[in-house]
Amino acid sequence: MTGRFDNIHPELTCQHARQILLQPVNELDAQSDYYMAASHLINCPGPETEKLLAELLERSQNDQAVKIAKRKAVEVLGRLGATSLIPIVGQCLWSDDQYLVENTIYALMQLKCNEPRLIQKMQDLLQENICNQRVLIQCLSSLSAHQSLPLLSTFQLAESPGVRGAAISAIAKLSGNTTQLSSIVNHLTLPNQMDRQCAIQDLIDAGSLEHLSAIAASPVSPAFRLRAFRLLITPQSLYPEPATFLDLVDSLLVDDPDDIEIVHRYDVEPDIDFLVRDLFNTDFSRCYLALKSLRQCSTELLWPLISKMWEEEAHNDYGAHYFFMRLFGSRADWPDHSIIPIVDILKSAAINKRPQFQKSRSAAMYAIFQLNPGLFFELVPRFLDQTCCPPWDCRYVLIMAIESISKQESHHQVAHLLELLADDNDDFVRARLALNNSL
Repeated sequence: MTGRFDNIHPELTCQHARQILLQPVNELDAQSDYYMAASHLINCPGPETEKLLAELLERSQNDQAVKIAKRKAVEVLGRLGATSLIPIVGQCLWSDDQYLVENTIYALMQLKCNEPRLIQKMQDLLQENICNQRVLIQCLSSLSAHQSLPLLSTFQLAESPGVRGAAISAIAKLSGNTTQLSSIVNHLTLPNQMDRQCAIQDLIDAGSLEHLSAIAASPVSPAFRLRAFRLLITPQSLYPEPATFLDLVDSLLVDDPDDIEIVHRYDVEPDIDFLVRDLFNTDFSRCYLALKSLRQCSTELLWPLISKMWEEEAHNDYGAHYFFMRLFGSRADWPDHSIIPIVDILKSAAINKRPQFQKSRSAAMYAIFQLNPGLFFELVPRFLDQTCCPPWDCRYVLIMAIESISKQESHHQVAHLLELLADDNDDFVRARLALNNSL
């Protein structure tokens, strides 16, 4: 299983990466060379790679170069599905390197380890509170370690929301008793954003389809909420009653701050400079609050400020970038002289393929629709062009918007645009298209 950022050293070959791992420590150019080589081997699956990484794990040297490389080695072996090496990977649970132990736990979860000795060691680690209890609970749950239920039950009242939520989720999954899942819903609006994100993962792990509305309203990045929807709504649950779920998906992709359960409040309404600056906040609850408050500000005052902020910072800040898209689409009263630059920004964002700005793409498309439906209609073929590689949420948003303006355009034009999506291979997009055709 490879990821978007795996091949960060494209000039490094598989053979060279393996050669680096065979070098003595004292001959390395840098202490990070082993780590770099082990990381790159995710791109080089096969017996030779697995053998070299296993040999690395069995080294007794305590050099920093070996230590940090072992952490990456267990991660890579987990992702490569090297089940034959479970005993060697599992032995790292006895390491005195806490980070290696935590990576090992996650690797064993990916390898679907069912060795009683290793399951028992993970239970011991959980009781001893030596390493991340949340990760241990998630692992035992994922491995369907039913023998761990009595131990996991003792963590349902843990002080940490992350540990408490993981335990409740694990018990629901292993026992089928879902009565406590509603308490995880309360975590979706905790003051700490990390706790909110953990709560979403806990509901995903428990398969909690009934709490999608609460997830949709949680003040975290839309990427977390969309991921939950994608993992919880299966094709089997989607097609019998698509409108039940797709209305929620629609609202999530529109992402109106009025639909978000905002945690924060202003004691005194701040000035416009403060509000724009809060669009850069790392806590999305504050971003949504600022976005909501900016609706009341004069666009004559707002445009010069956000134009300056965009040029200086927001164009390259993936959080603020998204909220600027939402801000542009939230108003119909922008000054005449600002419309062209705003639309140019939105058109560029809609086809921006840089990974960190992916959640901005559908937001930019929808903002163009909000500002200028006619122009949006003209741009649909461009947005769907394969060279733009539009992800599923972009294609979905296009259907939503086309549906909204179909009454103003000829049936032939609308049908032609929807035909571009007729053979889409995504379940959500196909279900949304089918729902549109049935209206």
